Amino acid sequence: MLRYLSGGESHGRCLTAIIEGLPAGLHLASKHINRHLERRQQGYGRGGRMKLETDRVEFLSGLRFNRTLGTPLTLKIDNKDSENWREVMSPEGERNEDVTPVTLPRPGHADLAGGVKYARQDLRDGLERASARETATRVAVGGVAVRLLEEMGIEVFSHVISIGEVQARLEGVSYPVLKERRDHSSLFCADPAAEEKMRLAIDAAKNGENTLGGVFEVRVKGVPPGLGSHVHWDRKLDGRLAGALMSLQGIKGVEIGMGFASAERQGSMVHDPINYSPDKGIYRPSNRAGGIEGGVSNGEDLILRAAMKPIPTLLSPLTSVDINTLNEDRAAVERSDVCAVPAASVVGEAIVSWELAAAVKEKFAGDSLEEMLQSYRFYLEKVNKTLGRGKENS
Repeated sequence: MLRYLSGGESHGRCLTAIIEGLPAGLHLASKHINRHLERRQQGYGRGGRMKLETDRVEFLSGLRFNRTLGTPLTLKIDNKDSENWREVMSPEGERNEDVTPVTLPRPGHADLAGGVKYARQDLRDGLERASARETATRVAVGGVAVRLLEEMGIEVFSHVISIGEVQARLEGVSYPVLKERRDHSSLFCADPAAEEKMRLAIDAAKNGENTLGGVFEVRVKGVPPGLGSHVHWDRKLDGRLAGALMSLQGIKGVEIGMGFASAERQGSMVHDPINYSPDKGIYRPSNRAGGIEGGVSNGEDLILRAAMKPIPTLLSPLTSVDINTLNEDRAAVERSDVCAVPAASVVGEAIVSWELAAAVKEKFAGDSLEEMLQSYRFYLEKVNKTLGRGKENS
C-alpha cells in the first residue's frame, strides 16, 4: 500500500510528510519536487505570501544518493514566514498576553465548524491547519508520485478552463499545443484570448475587494486499462479520484469525462462505442467516459474537471458573530489571494498523480522498482493480446 501522513500549520516552522510504500530504486531528487512547488506559487491573482515563501523540499529519510530505499520517505518544507509568527505559533511555553485570539470566524472557511468540533476558543488553532498552505505538502507528495508514474510512461497534465464567467475555447487544440500554451500562460490557460479576459476579471474583482473561482481540468495520458476495480465501492478509481479532488480546499464539484452534461443527453450521445481495426485492435473512437468505466480505467486518457469556489477570505468581510460575545461584526481578515485557480490546478495535478500512483502500486505490487516494472510490462503484453494489438495482428 502507498500512503502518507502530513503535518504542519500555515505559520508554523515547517510542513512535513512521511510516505510509506514506495518501491526501492526509484530515482528521486529535490529538483523533481521543487519544480512543482514553484508552479504552485505562480499564477496571476496570487497574494502577498507568495513573495515571502520560496518553497523547497528537504529529504530527511528514505533516500540515499537519490535512490529510494523502500523505507519511509520523510520530507520537509520550511515556512520562512514563521519567524514573524514565533510568538503566535510557539509549540511550547506560555501564551503571550499580547497574542490576540481569533474569535470572529470567516464565512466559507473551517473556522467556526472546526472550532466547534474541537472545542477551541481561539479559532487560529484550527484555521492554521485548514489553510491552503497545507497544499504545498500535497504538491511535494504528488511530485514523488509523478516520478513513479513517469517510469511507466504515464503523464499527468492540468490547465485552467474557466475563471469566473470567462470560458476558454479549446476545441480542436492538440495536446502538444495545449501543453505549450499552458506553460507560457500566467493563468495556466491554453486560450490566449480567454486568458486576457480572465486577467481583467481578476483585476475587477480585486478593485472591488472581492474574489473569483473557476474550473481546472486534469488530463492523464498513458494510463493502462485495469486500474481500480468494480468489485467494491471503495476501490472504484473514479470514486477515489473524485473524493481526493473534493478534499482540496475550495473545491465544490468534480466531474469525469462528459460529467454533468451527460445528464442532459440520451444514452446514444453519452456512451462510447467499441470498435475494432487490424492496426488499432479493440478501441473507442470517442472518450466521453473520461477514461473510466465501471470504476476501472479503460485505457483511454483520463479527463477530470474540478470547480473551485471563490476564496472566502474577503478584504470587505461578510458579517460574522464573535464566539465569545455573540455580537455581530465583520469577519476576521487573513492574508489571501484574489484568485487561486491556477495554483489549485497544480495541486489537483498532484492529487490525481498520487491516487494513480497508489492504484499502480496496488496493481503492480513490488518491493523494488524493477519488480514493479517487470509486472507492468508482463501485464501490458497480456492486455495487448486480449485487445488484438501488436505483432499478432500486423
